[in-house]
Amino acid sequence: MSTVTLTPGSRAVIPTGAPPMRWAAALLRTARPRQWIKNVLVVAAPAAAGILISPSVVVPVMTAMVAFVLASASTYFVNDARDVDADRANPAKALRPVAAGEISPLMAYVVGALLAVFALAVAVPQGWPLVAVLGTYLVTTTAYSRWLKHQPIVDILVVAAGFVLRAVAGAVATGTVLSSWFLLVALFGSLFIVTAKRSAEHERFLSTGVARSTVQGYPTAWLQQVLTLALAGTVLSYATWALQYIGSDVSMPLLAVSVVPFLAVMLRYSLLVSLGAGEAPENLLGDRFLLVAGVLWAAAVGSAIYLA
Repeated sequence: MSTVTLTPGSRAVIPTGAPPMRWAAALLRTARPRQWIKNVLVVAAPAAAGILISPSVVVPVMTAMVAFVLASASTYFVNDARDVDADRANPAKALRPVAAGEISPLMAYVVGALLAVFALAVAVPQGWPLVAVLGTYLVTTTAYSRWLKHQPIVDILVVAAGFVLRAVAGAVATGTVLSSWFLLVALFGSLFIVTAKRSAEHERFLSTGVARSTVQGYPTAWLQQVLTLALAGTVLSYATWALQYIGSDVSMPLLAVSVVPFLAVMLRYSLLVSLGAGEAPENLLGDRFLLVAGVLWAAAVGSAIYLA
């Protein structure tokens, strides 16, 4: 065994001649499996259009989802390779495989590049529109890792755009026409989640003094203003979408009712963010209130669209 100094007073063991399973585990951790749930957004557009259960849609949707899992994993490898020194100085990130020395930065770059190529290759059979959306995601996330993450406001908008692109990918893969209100729900909802994460990171910075310069530069009051704007925009956009059907003014009762559990989900999430739990959105999935409200919302929407 050998050691490498990560931060003053801290040391991490780097295995020499580690067995293949150890390397595989380190690679998998770098790919962030817990983050893959974000790619479920790919099904949003065909699900909202009522075509998700159509046999002709299953393959394109699953293909687009797999492509985005590979693409998002690619960005994590590249990001960790670029931020290796900063991560070693951050107690919350120092145990990431690249920062801990389990994977070299060069290896992370190579794996990231291969995953990006595989993602594009998976998308090609579904047509060039999906390839274009996936390519846009890869370009913007690469630019984010290299430069945009250090630009105030832009860093939040770029991460939010990644969520929106997932929703757009599901639409182009299945030929679903996106409504303006659907896109606004995706945009404001993404903005809310990303700003909530930055708000939690800012709170951690105030208590520990550790955060990148962009997060340090966001005033608490400004983050709260953006959170309020995004929350209001998400709820109002969703309510407008739910109270119309195929562009008409005729509302379907169950779809209209779904506004209530949707509002409950957003308010509960907002409360958890205010309590400092917004930095890792995937950890909030175990919240009982969110689960119950989410199930009620899904049941109302699913019944309105697929049982009408």
